[in-house]
Amino acid sequence: MSEQKKEGDEKDSAMVTAWPMSRIRSTFIDYFTSHPSLPHTYYPSSPVVPHDDPTLLFANAGMNQYKPLFLGTCDPSSPLHGLKRAVNTQKCIRAGGKHNDLDDVGKDVYHHTFFEMMGNWSFGDYFKKEAIDMCYKCLVDIFGLDPSRLYATYFGGDDTTPADTDARDIWLKYLPASRVLPFDAADNFWEMGATGPCGPCVEVHYDRIGGRDAAARVNADLPDVIEIWNNVFIQYNREADGSLRDLPGQHVDTGMGFERLASILQGVDSNYDTDIFIPIFQEIQKITKCPKTYGGKLGDEDIGKVDMAYRVVADHIRTLSFAITDGAVPSNDGRGYVLRRILRRAVRYGRQNLGADLGFFANLVPIVIKIMGDAFPELVKRQDFVTKIIKEEEESFSKTLDKGLIKFQEMADAGNPKIFSGTDAHFLYTSMGFPVDLTELMAEERGMTLDRNGFEAKMEKEKLLSKEAHAAKTRTGSGKDMGLEAEQTSYLGKRSVKTTDDSLKYTWESNINSKVTALFLGRGETDDGAGFVEQVDNTNGSIGLVLDKTPFYAEQGGQVCDIGMISLADGSANVRINSVQVYGGFVLHVGEVVSGSIRLHDDIICHVDYDRRKLIAANHTTTHVLNYALRDVLIGKDNLLSAHEMDGKTVDQRGSLVDESKLRFDFSWGEPLSLQQIALVEAIVSKQIDAQLPVHSFVASLDAAKKIKSLRAVFGEVYPDPVRVVSISNESVPEILEDPTKENWLDYSIEFCGGTHLSNTAEAERFVLLNEEGIAKGVRRITGVTGSLAVEADATANAFMTKLEAVNNLKGQDLQQEVKQLKTELNSLSISAARKIKMRTQCEDLTKRVIAWMKEETANKTASVVEAALAAAASTTSDKAICRFDFGIDGKVAKAVMAAYGKKVKDKALLMITTDAAANRFMVFATAPKGVNVDCKKWLLHATEGTGAKGGGKKKIQLSSMAVGQIW
Repeated sequence: MSEQKKEGDEKDSAMVTAWPMSRIRSTFIDYFTSHPSLPHTYYPSSPVVPHDDPTLLFANAGMNQYKPLFLGTCDPSSPLHGLKRAVNTQKCIRAGGKHNDLDDVGKDVYHHTFFEMMGNWSFGDYFKKEAIDMCYKCLVDIFGLDPSRLYATYFGGDDTTPADTDARDIWLKYLPASRVLPFDAADNFWEMGATGPCGPCVEVHYDRIGGRDAAARVNADLPDVIEIWNNVFIQYNREADGSLRDLPGQHVDTGMGFERLASILQGVDSNYDTDIFIPIFQEIQKITKCPKTYGGKLGDEDIGKVDMAYRVVADHIRTLSFAITDGAVPSNDGRGYVLRRILRRAVRYGRQNLGADLGFFANLVPIVIKIMGDAFPELVKRQDFVTKIIKEEEESFSKTLDKGLIKFQEMADAGNPKIFSGTDAHFLYTSMGFPVDLTELMAEERGMTLDRNGFEAKMEKEKLLSKEAHAAKTRTGSGKDMGLEAEQTSYLGKRSVKTTDDSLKYTWESNINSKVTALFLGRGETDDGAGFVEQVDNTNGSIGLVLDKTPFYAEQGGQVCDIGMISLADGSANVRINSVQVYGGFVLHVGEVVSGSIRLHDDIICHVDYDRRKLIAANHTTTHVLNYALRDVLIGKDNLLSAHEMDGKTVDQRGSLVDESKLRFDFSWGEPLSLQQIALVEAIVSKQIDAQLPVHSFVASLDAAKKIKSLRAVFGEVYPDPVRVVSISNESVPEILEDPTKENWLDYSIEFCGGTHLSNTAEAERFVLLNEEGIAKGVRRITGVTGSLAVEADATANAFMTKLEAVNNLKGQDLQQEVKQLKTELNSLSISAARKIKMRTQCEDLTKRVIAWMKEETANKTASVVEAALAAAASTTSDKAICRFDFGIDGKVAKAVMAAYGKKVKDKALLMITTDAAANRFMVFATAPKGVNVDCKKWLLHATEGTGAKGGGKKKIQLSSMAVGQIW
């Protein structure tokens, strides 16, 4: 080893010893908690899995847990309530969603999926001056950074928002103007969303090299000049119209990258060269037996992408360890899918680029706990669980990894030698669990380019469950998580539990015999965390049963699940089922034991609530007819197969919900439906119900079914092959398939669907379209009802129409009172939207009559008041006339009186008093013609002294009105 290299290593070691990561954390926190004038409260990091915030996959910034304080929605019972100043180091993950660094990890030396964000916060307490002062002193005085290497950026303003000159001027007290730089909103203005709290921010950047003017390198995405601290000043609220409104309370939200600060204090150029990562790299080499140590190389210099693999594995094991500790597990949707992707990415790099054996990744958990456990003791408590989950996932993926690599080679050899097919990449992604960036890397290693556009086009057809749907699945009211994740389905698979045969869900009025194959108490409800037990009774609260076969319909495709009872054959035990969900083919029946106990492998009888299902089926079948009617009205039969060519207008399904009380249908359309369109849609649906059309279902090959003319499929949905076809037609599906392009099929609803339906449209009885509204740009929503609820809606509308006809004969004040009540009543009625629009028009016509009457009344009233005022003026020789005339509290009349009086009387001021006995209010107003030396303002003050009356105006004209306890 050269003396120069030896000296450099010794210097780095000394700097690490001086500023180990534990000291950096404690120094930052201690600075703020012990601040002499503004001591902060240490408020621990929130879990990286934000279970109470459905808007986030993961906590991705320190401010996430403080959103209730920023938004002013903090519950008084919350520990956050009353917090004024806070400091901590927050666990963050940026992978998936808006903030996603996953694909960049490994390619450079500063991206991470898991990182720590050290921050200090003020909630309506200190603001810019104090925040910037503490920021500068913390960096320079406490951490000892060279101030000549610091650059501060501020918001320079734009057409809609002023520049943050306050922050600029404060920074100029600490740094020269050449290092206080303005930037645009993309870099220096923070917004929580399209509307809501927002404000400018200042960023502190550090020049790793120093001794130069690096202003041009700030925000240039260069590794030698990096942002280390961001101070956000939340001072505005972004209104719906885009304008800014000052917030009543101003807040400070700061965040400093822990890993970046560590690299600076430890004298290294990369976050990965700090004591945060070096021990992990050493453990990776030990476990994988990789012959090469980590060297920090990038790009072409990184032969075999070994250093990239080190970075990927080290970063990803941190992410998985924290995420699983905090309650997430790899799965097939939402944040669980992101974690699965991260894990598989790490395993692939470890196996292929580092030569690791199966199980290496789970064996890295202990080193993460050793490094991070003191700062985050929750890691220590969950070490065994984290290791177990990662090991199971790693084993599962490893079984497909080798097969996937072989499959990739076959695809690459068989296809275009220069372009790897997007369709093939999609297959590897969905079937082999290969994230696309891995496939792209393998393609690049063969000198090929991945067809990204083709891959993205295929992905558009895939849909993950929304976070809302996932929450609904697991919400039981018991506080337990009753969802089956990868851990649970893996548990069942290893015990040879077969998936549930749910083909009986299309049966009606039958009590089906079945067998219990698994009993579930909820995730984390047993010592092993899986949640499965041998027996359940009424002491267990919510429980779940997996059966070998079931007639219960599990929630899917926009249709709510069946409910009912599951009982032992002898009736000695009964379970009330209130939710049915399907996870990986296992149908989970969730409910409560109401009597007796159920044991694993018991023979049971399923009792579906078929009366409720009939109501759901009526709404589902009618939804199909509604879909057909919308397409018919908005597009027309001649364009049913070429809607995408009609000036960009389409009528594609965007979502639906059918339950026992309503149907809800979302569809693509760029504008509100007219009254005529709404009425016509409702009429077409009603006509098909009256036509008593049979409802058929048939499972057909996907290719054959797609040839049916007028076939309707959900936009973006991927359908199985074979697929279930539901037609509402006189002909059966097999008959339709014999001649799929026949024009007659345009008169019927034909869809792919797996839901439960009526046998004939007549069973729906009646349809009423209750509401049509926009829910997003280019997406409309219709809500409707069928059966007895539709009949009830018609009866309600008829009754209201009778009232309207009766009111039409009223006049004057009687009409005014009735119209006001009717308008309020009409808004709350659940009736036909078309009829409501017509009735609202009738109400507006009546309102116009009321307005005309009121104008006439006001004119008559004004004439009487003016006459009284003129009489008062004529009866006095003073230059002041005083008159009382009770016409109520009507400012318009008062102004009209003053104007008319001024035209008639030129030598006397007027003060008039009017009362409204019913409202217990009075009003006083005064006016003085030009040339009459009377201060109307003082006159009114004396006249109303002691009454508490308030008003405003000028000396010559003054109007004052206020409620008082009694009329004097």
